[in-house]
Amino acid sequence: MIFLAHGLGGVRDLPVPAWLFFWGGAVVLVVSFVLLGALWRRPLLARLAGGRAAAGALSRLVLSRALRIVLQALSAGLFALVLAAALAGDTDPFRNLAPTWIYVIFWLGVPFLSAVVGDVWRVLSPWRAIADAAVWAWERSGREARPLAAYPERLGRWPAAVLLFAFAVLELAYSDPSNPRALAFATALYSYMTWFGFVAFGRERWSERGEAFAVLFGLFARIAPFVAREGRLVLRWPLTGLAGSESVPGTVAFLAVMLGTVGFDGFSRASTWQNLLADVEGPYVLENPGLADLLVSGVNLVGLLAFVALVAGAYLLACAAARSMVGAPRSLVPDFLLGLVPIAFVYLVAHYFSLFVIQGQFAIPLLSDPLGKGWDLLGTAGYLPNLAPLSPNTTWYVQVGSLVAGHVAGLSVAHDRAVALFRERDAALRSQYAMLALMVLLTVGGLWLLSRG
Repeated sequence: MIFLAHGLGGVRDLPVPAWLFFWGGAVVLVVSFVLLGALWRRPLLARLAGGRAAAGALSRLVLSRALRIVLQALSAGLFALVLAAALAGDTDPFRNLAPTWIYVIFWLGVPFLSAVVGDVWRVLSPWRAIADAAVWAWERSGREARPLAAYPERLGRWPAAVLLFAFAVLELAYSDPSNPRALAFATALYSYMTWFGFVAFGRERWSERGEAFAVLFGLFARIAPFVAREGRLVLRWPLTGLAGSESVPGTVAFLAVMLGTVGFDGFSRASTWQNLLADVEGPYVLENPGLADLLVSGVNLVGLLAFVALVAGAYLLACAAARSMVGAPRSLVPDFLLGLVPIAFVYLVAHYFSLFVIQGQFAIPLLSDPLGKGWDLLGTAGYLPNLAPLSPNTTWYVQVGSLVAGHVAGLSVAHDRAVALFRERDAALRSQYAMLALMVLLTVGGLWLLSRG
């Protein structure tokens, strides 16, 4: 991406060496594991998941049909504006709304809203909004809107995993990901596939299984302390939505894509990877730049696949070790899978925090001049973003804190599931040794990647 670097920007004057942060993160996880084993002896998340209903007036306001229609209309309008900017706006990514809106406001803002507020994507999705309007018009004409086919259960979340990986390829492997015309093509293609999925399998089913962003944001929403249930807004303890197992096919692959692609993004900015890319494209960059770009994209694609496979392999190996340690009669893969959701969320926060804070400010002037035509529709075209709102070390502390907290949360979710599965306390603890090792690996690995950027 051509945007401002979303890593640290260089940490040079920390009060202690960076390796002490790595050890500190590992120690926090080990201490947390000991405390969980001593104090958390019965499953709590499922018992606390019921929560309590919010005040009736608040529920009616938040879940009202009028508010949903207004938000969906706004979402559809913004979608049309962003697509128009990508199709017909200035080709300079810094003068066009589409790259900043897609890669910063949408890709980083919606996950945060989902984890804090709940499943907002059901209302904010422009594809769902347009589909809802089409179904309403269809049914108003006296016809019934029904899916064309039943969704094959064996596919599970595999379509969503493939589509999320395709988005990562566009962002991290393609040679010019911020090109507005490339984003226009990708947006149009994804829109076609999403609406086709809605027509073929129904809006609900495709959103739960095939629409990559709906699946992603829906998983993050399970962290949130708010949930809509039976027409009421319910307040619950955070993380309680992650109680239980997750046996939908393709979920391991989906979470591996979530974690692996963000991890590769951090590694791809390290000097080791940059030197490799320079060696690959060097012989062709002058004589055949098209071939050079293609080779770089191919190497990045291989790197993406390797990181996704590494995450999936590490999790499956940890589950196999846990099963062996307790002699479980079946695979434990579905049982501890939701413990990866908080980790995937904090990986996004840690890796892209500075990008969101810095590059997100550019949305303010770009909304006044979305196509780069010299307009000032909202009176904000002259807004000057602050390019140094945070010091590199402040960013580093946020990254370290979020990564460690997220892994402790993931460890807690896995531990809660363990004490629900195994009545004997020793067996529950043994099942978590491998999970602890996995969490330490992901924490230290994440910190190392961030420090290399």
